[in-house]
Amino acid sequence: MSTTPGHTASHPQPDHQVVIVGAGFGGLCMAMRLQQAGEQRFVVLEKGADVGGTWRVNTYPGCACDVPSHLYSFSFEPRADWSRMYSPQQEIWDYLRHCVDKHGLRSKIKFNCELAQAEYDEAHHYWRIGTVDGQTLTARCLVTAMGGLSRPAIPVLPGIEHFEGAAFHSAQWDANFDFKGKRVAVIGTGASAIQFVPQLQKVVAQLHLVQRTPPWVLPKMDRPITDGERRWMHRLPLYRQMFRWWIYWRQEIQAIGFTLRPGWMDWVQTLGLRFMKKNVKNPALRSMLTPDYRIGCKRILLSNDYYPALTQPNVTVHRASGMGGVGAKGILIDGQELPVDAIIYGTGFRATDLYTPLKFFGRGGVDLNDTWAATGLQAYQGTLVAGYPNLFLLLGPNTGLGHNSIIFIIEAQVNYILSCLRNMRQKGHTSVEATSSAQTAYNQEVQTRTQGTVWGSGCKSWYLDAQGRNVTLWPGFTFSYWWRMRRLRHQDLHWSRVD
Repeated sequence: MSTTPGHTASHPQPDHQVVIVGAGFGGLCMAMRLQQAGEQRFVVLEKGADVGGTWRVNTYPGCACDVPSHLYSFSFEPRADWSRMYSPQQEIWDYLRHCVDKHGLRSKIKFNCELAQAEYDEAHHYWRIGTVDGQTLTARCLVTAMGGLSRPAIPVLPGIEHFEGAAFHSAQWDANFDFKGKRVAVIGTGASAIQFVPQLQKVVAQLHLVQRTPPWVLPKMDRPITDGERRWMHRLPLYRQMFRWWIYWRQEIQAIGFTLRPGWMDWVQTLGLRFMKKNVKNPALRSMLTPDYRIGCKRILLSNDYYPALTQPNVTVHRASGMGGVGAKGILIDGQELPVDAIIYGTGFRATDLYTPLKFFGRGGVDLNDTWAATGLQAYQGTLVAGYPNLFLLLGPNTGLGHNSIIFIIEAQVNYILSCLRNMRQKGHTSVEATSSAQTAYNQEVQTRTQGTVWGSGCKSWYLDAQGRNVTLWPGFTFSYWWRMRRLRHQDLHWSRVD
C-alpha cells in the first residue's frame, strides 16, 4: 500500500515520503511497519555506525533491561529463545540487528548520518532536512525517534578540568579503561549506576559512591530461562503469546497504585524497606540509603546485588551535599581529597531538555525549541505538535512509562502515524497537524491527571521539568493510551493539500 497522496505535476515532489530519525526501537518499528504497509519511499537517518539506539550505546558492565524480555520486544516480531527473564544489553542489541536483517532494512538506513536541522516548506508541504555532513533531503513526513534517553546528563563539577584521571558517563563507557585494582568515584545513583556499581565493586580497590537522593530498590525477579521453556515457546506460539500477555497485565496492574490509589504504594514501600533491611545490616548505612519520598515518585529500580555491593569493605557511600568539587588527584568530600583514578557519572539523561542543538522550524520558521521554551514540552497525544505539520514524534512528551513496556507505547504511536498516512493517501491530503485547541485541551487533561498520581507527590525527579510539570510520563494505564490512539479524531486535526 503506497501512502503517497495524490498530487499534480505542477508541484515538486519530495525525495521521500517519510524520513525517520533514529534507528533504535522506535525508528525500527516505524520502518518495519511502513514496509509491511507497502511503503518503500522512506529512509532512516542514524548518527551511529549501527542500529540499536540506547542498546547500542550503553555498554557498561551489568547493563540490562528492567522490563521482562518477552514483553520488551515487538509484538509482530516475537522471540522464543531469550536467555533470561530480563535480557542483558548484548542480547537486546542482537535482537534489534536480527529484526533489521530479517526485514532487509539495512539498505534503508543511512549510518553515520546525523540530523542537523529540518525546515517545513509551507508552499510545498514537505520537510527540508539537513545533516551534519552537509546532505540535504526532502520528505513529506518527518518522524523523530531519537528517544528521551539519548543525551547524557553530565554535571558540572568544580575543578573537573584539573582532574588527571579518567572521567566519563555510563552511556559513554570507556571499554579500554582497566578497573582492576583502581580507585573509582561514582557520581549518582540512577538506573545505570544500580547496574554497574556491583560489577565494579568486584574488581576495584576502592569505590566511592556519591549519592544525592537514594533510590527505592526492589528485588529483580530475574533468572535464566530453561531449555525446556524455550522449546515450549518455540513450538507453541500461542503459549508464547499468552505468556507475553500475562507479563503485560502483571506490569499493568501496578498502574493502579501509581495513578489511581497512590496510598496503595505504602505496602510496596514496606517491601522495599524489608528488602533493604535484609541486605544492609549497618543502621547508619541503611539510614543513608532510605529514601524520604513515596515509592514510585521517582523511578523504582530493580536489583539483587546493589545493596550487597554497598556493604562490602571496599565501598563507601557519601552524601552529595558533602562534595566540594574535584582536585587533580581525586574528589573533595567534607574538606578532604579522596584519591581516585576514575570518575564515572551515573547521572542519567536530559529527558526533559529541548531538542537543542537540533532545530525543527515549523510554520513561520518558528523553532520547536522556542515554542517549547514558551509553553513547556507538550504535544497532541505525545505525537503531533500544532504548528509543525507532518512532524511525528515517537516517545514525545508524556509518553514515557514508570510501570510497563515502552514498546507497547511505540507500537500504538506507529499505528496512529500509519493511520494518518493512510488518510493522506486516500483523501489526497499533503499535510496534517494537530489543532492548537486540541493540543491545549489534551495537555491540560494530562497535567490535571498527573496531579493525583504518585509522580506528583512532591519529589524532584527527571520526570519533571524546571517548573515541576510532568512532561515525561503518561499518567495512566497503557491500554487507555492505546484506546486513544486506535483511531483518528478528525475534529482534532487539520488536513490540507497543496493548492
